[in-house]
Amino acid sequence: MLISKFLTSFKRSHTARQLRKTRIPELRWQNAVSQVSVLQHLNQAEQLKLRELTSLFLQKKSFSGAGDLEIDDSMRILIAAQACLLVLNLDLDYFDGWYEIIVYPDTFVVRRETFDTAGLVHETPQALGGESWSRGPVILSWADARPGAHPHGEGSNVILHEFAHKLDMLNGVANGMPPLHKDMHREIWTHVFQKAYDGLCRMLESGHHSIIDPYAAENPAEFFAVTTETFFESPHRLQHAYPEVYAQLHLFYRQDPLQRHPSYF
Repeated sequence: MLISKFLTSFKRSHTARQLRKTRIPELRWQNAVSQVSVLQHLNQAEQLKLRELTSLFLQKKSFSGAGDLEIDDSMRILIAAQACLLVLNLDLDYFDGWYEIIVYPDTFVVRRETFDTAGLVHETPQALGGESWSRGPVILSWADARPGAHPHGEGSNVILHEFAHKLDMLNGVANGMPPLHKDMHREIWTHVFQKAYDGLCRMLESGHHSIIDPYAAENPAEFFAVTTETFFESPHRLQHAYPEVYAQLHLFYRQDPLQRHPSYF
């Protein structure tokens, strides 16, 4: 117990020292927040906490521009702040174990191996707006991540999507099951998400329209990432379509974005 208290006290004092040296200047922070709608609904205490988390995140991670893209401080803050929104009421340690964010100016092409019915392997090029590697970098397209970009319609946010994958991967693989808190139940999470995922797949197969990005039907990992985007960007949409999913994400992220959008009640 004494060791635990000592470590907690040491961590707090170390963090305070870091913030005194590296806290994002107020004017620069306000400029960033003013550009991103999902950050504008936070109250004063949440803004202060997010600014501190973002400042610490920027000290831990490196940013690299690809394809001749130059990364400036504003871009770093905009990306880091939205990533840290996910862990606002969790812990920055959730993003430990990897170090780099790579940003392309536009969509980037990767080659995926696919198997045909004869078992032959084919390489298929695929244009992406973002990608997360287990224990590796987060890769983003700035055209899809820049303020105001909603590449897959209302409620989409490529930064939230890719960093949600990072949380999902904390259990080893991206499968739609991040590490749950002690007051949550694996059986309930599995039942709720599987039911919603199966329902979305049936809906799309029958030709009906989905109010969340249909890419969520790709697999359970993408369903978790897409519903995370919608949870923060358009909570009223997610709560209306999948109230049980909303409730589980509320428990996991320990946030209730609906309370920041009172006009939707």
